Amino acid sequence: MAGNSQEYISHHLTNLTYGKLPAGFVRHNADGSETELTEATWTMAHNGHEAKEMGFTAVHVDSLGWSVGLGALIMFLFWRAAKRATTAVPTGFQNFIEMIVEFIDNTVKEAFHGRNAMVAPLSLTIFTWVFMMNFMDLIPVDVFPSIFGAFGVHYMKVVPSTDVNITMGMSLTVFAMMIFYSIKVKGIGGFVGELTLHPFSAKNPVVQAIFVPINFFLESVALLAKPISLALRLFGNMYAGEMIFILIALMFSAGAFMALLGGVLQWAWAVFHILVITLQAFIFMMLTIVYLSMAHEDH
Repeated sequence: MAGNSQEYISHHLTNLTYGKLPAGFVRHNADGSETELTEATWTMAHNGHEAKEMGFTAVHVDSLGWSVGLGALIMFLFWRAAKRATTAVPTGFQNFIEMIVEFIDNTVKEAFHGRNAMVAPLSLTIFTWVFMMNFMDLIPVDVFPSIFGAFGVHYMKVVPSTDVNITMGMSLTVFAMMIFYSIKVKGIGGFVGELTLHPFSAKNPVVQAIFVPINFFLESVALLAKPISLALRLFGNMYAGEMIFILIALMFSAGAFMALLGGVLQWAWAVFHILVITLQAFIFMMLTIVYLSMAHEDH
């Protein structure tokens, strides 16, 4: 593990990365020796610098692994609840699952004004999946890095939503669905018309020649801002929360009084963070519903 505060923070913010290092790259080994790569090599990064040098080929193994694993866990839990569901008054876990499903269903009915049977299941998936990814932030920051470190895995970030690659991947999927349903419902002409003629529809060619390029630029910026803001909002809030947990963890090695104070602060921040992780999951889901509803509106 890291030796000082700066190394400790850097260590906890570095992903377990697999990628391709270029030929000629000099690797600094743990024993102090150096190895120059004679050819481009696919390998696990030994530190943040190597991960950076991998560039676009870098894959955050921990973020992908935890996000897929949590998704599989959610599917298993819902499958188990569905398999054991009864027509009697629900109790326990079945009651909890039905509460979530009913809440999502009512939210979609209120916010989505189109006709698409996929929106409600998609919203349920987004809310539960993002919540579970956010929930990992409540686990003490040293638990999993210490466990995996004992097996020789020196980097392990367990909160996928603190990785902008994960949040951007989800938001781009939502963006692709927005474009798809906009074209499907409104047609190519209707979709292009929204980007060029909205909010005016003047038939004067001179007016169109002046305002269509301006309108296209403004509407394009507004359209592209949707997936970017959707991804960065979730990433920013969760990254900030993780950083606070890491800073609080530093207090446990600064003496008995600071350790006691750190324990109190960690508990208080965790209680508050429960609201944050739930709210961020709800916001991501709600914005997805709103964006898809806008894509289904045909004027």
